[in-house]
Amino acid sequence: MNALSFESLAAYWSLPEVATSILVFMNLFGALLLGLIVGYERSYHGRAAGMRTYGLVCMASAALTVITGYPSFWFGGHANLIATADPTRVIQGVVTGIGFLGAGVIMKEGLNISGLTTAASIWASSAIGILVGVGFYAAAILLTLLSAACMMWISRLEGWLPSRQAVSIDMRFRKGFVPHEDVLRRAALERGYEIAGGTISIAYTDEQSEWHFVAVAVTKGAAAPITALASELALFEGVEKFNLSPARN
Repeated sequence: MNALSFESLAAYWSLPEVATSILVFMNLFGALLLGLIVGYERSYHGRAAGMRTYGLVCMASAALTVITGYPSFWFGGHANLIATADPTRVIQGVVTGIGFLGAGVIMKEGLNISGLTTAASIWASSAIGILVGVGFYAAAILLTLLSAACMMWISRLEGWLPSRQAVSIDMRFRKGFVPHEDVLRRAALERGYEIAGGTISIAYTDEQSEWHFVAVAVTKGAAAPITALASELALFEGVEKFNLSPARN
């Protein structure tokens, strides 16, 4: 059969092929919802990876797994033709390589991490390419729409749901001044924040101490905005220099 014949091309959109793509889509949609639930827990506690990151990774993982259950529908149902390589090994190589590419866009500056959603979206795009490669065009289109919707609208959902804002704080104190942790924790609570456990990092150079930590809002509505924190830190006793930034991105 000519690979470019109408019958060969139409096989990619045959009723069994489309029905299989719909089954794949149902798996992807379910994985997205479950990933969003797990990601919300992290987002609520002010962690770097939120709903979009978890949703994309869970959905892409499902896409790469579920297609192995329908090998007879690969390549428009022509998977029984002579193959020069095991497609699953090709998929494994692609996913591994894309993983390194995604890691390259993740940036860490102090306690602040950015690029996680971008890395997850790159990985999801590789799953879309694999779906196209094996001939699941309808499933690839649906996965594209789900990924785009996740990146555009899930952030709005995160903003609507109850959450705890996290702020990365760097403070340099003047020479000879000795800060106390209990004083900082009390000051944070008065402004609606608590210092996250295990995030305090202290450096001491030339008789000056530098403190780095993450403050997480006790509740969403009670926390002072970052601009108000900056105004108050400028007047805080012993502080010579400070830097504030969102702790997750």
